[in-house]
Amino acid sequence: MQAGFYKILAAQFFSALADNALFFAALALLKSQQAPEWHLSMLLWGFTVSYVLIAPYAGALADARPKNQVMMICNGIKLFACLLMGLGASPLWAYALVGLGAAAYSPAKYGLITESLAPAQLVAANGWLESSTVFAIILGTLLGGYLSGSFVSQWLAGNTLGHYLNGIEFSILIISVLYSIAAAINAAIARPTTALKPLYLSPRYQIAVFYDCFWRLWRDPQGQVSMAITTLFWGAGATMRLVVLNWALLWLAIDLESATRLIAVVAVGIAIGALLAGRYVSLPHAFRVMPAGLLMGGLLICLLWVNQIAVAALLLLLIGILSGFFVVPLNAVLQHRGQQLMGAGHSIAVQNFNENLGILIMVGLHALMIKYLSLPLAPNSSALLQVQYATHGVPPMQMILISFGLLVIITMSAIMAHHHRQALTRRR
Repeated sequence: MQAGFYKILAAQFFSALADNALFFAALALLKSQQAPEWHLSMLLWGFTVSYVLIAPYAGALADARPKNQVMMICNGIKLFACLLMGLGASPLWAYALVGLGAAAYSPAKYGLITESLAPAQLVAANGWLESSTVFAIILGTLLGGYLSGSFVSQWLAGNTLGHYLNGIEFSILIISVLYSIAAAINAAIARPTTALKPLYLSPRYQIAVFYDCFWRLWRDPQGQVSMAITTLFWGAGATMRLVVLNWALLWLAIDLESATRLIAVVAVGIAIGALLAGRYVSLPHAFRVMPAGLLMGGLLICLLWVNQIAVAALLLLLIGILSGFFVVPLNAVLQHRGQQLMGAGHSIAVQNFNENLGILIMVGLHALMIKYLSLPLAPNSSALLQVQYATHGVPPMQMILISFGLLVIITMSAIMAHHHRQALTRRR
């Protein structure tokens, strides 16, 4: 790999680290404000909606400006949103602004990698990128839980710094430093040599171009299958963070800070699976990993029968490994086909639009199930559950786990059957 690739990795690591730490800090802030439980789903929904709304402009911007500059500006937007939250802005609105920066950052990041590397390096590069991102998710999850936990609050109470900063302000300070480091690394990335395209501000023009790119990718045989799978994966994966959080509180009777560690276990598994895919799966054989998606859906349902932390950690690790192993090769296929069909920036924007539309739908369904199907808390519930669910009720975890597990299994089966029919048609 070229030296510039590792700078992209480092910038992505610090930016994703800050994003995830801020997510859990915002979760803790909402809980401390006794916000309705479905607001936790809306926190992620608000972050994601920008990927859908600005998709036509995100790809065009990435192809019209030097991609390292776009990444640096986007980290500046995230930093500004982080500071707003520290100044008392609503966590929902502030984290939605972080999502705006992330939505514009993504096409520039993936486009820079796609333009810089040969097609044969894309699976390995995606393995490294996903592993770096997942490592950032792990540390960000732990850091966010730690900064929002009792230890930091107690430390501040007995420290001179506590006279100037409360817990959330201290968290914001640390996370702001991480965004600043990411922006500094972006500035050090060499300007790409790829020819820039003009940026047209007309909404009608951008939507027309995006519409054309959208259907070009969906009509491509390889593009449509890989797009369908990555859309399913990111929708289910984002929802699973929220599902596992409530499941750990209810099934395992652990607090929020400990539950974030189990989410970090899933991230460890994704990193392992991504590295295995980068090592053993080549681009021409990427579609052979699809059965791993079926197994992942089955293991989600198996969480219903787990009530021990060690068993839970092992099962979540396996879910993560399967997730990383099957999504990384298909992501590489999608990037390769997208660059061939329309250019890196526009193809990543189309990919982000579809994947984040999947996240919006699945997280939205989760929020609706939480809001309308939650059950009253039993009078003899523990003090921990009284704190978490007394005001708004207990989420219907059996229904949620079975529904999302079956959704993954049924959708993956349909995609695999469609891919098999495509293969038979080509052989004829």
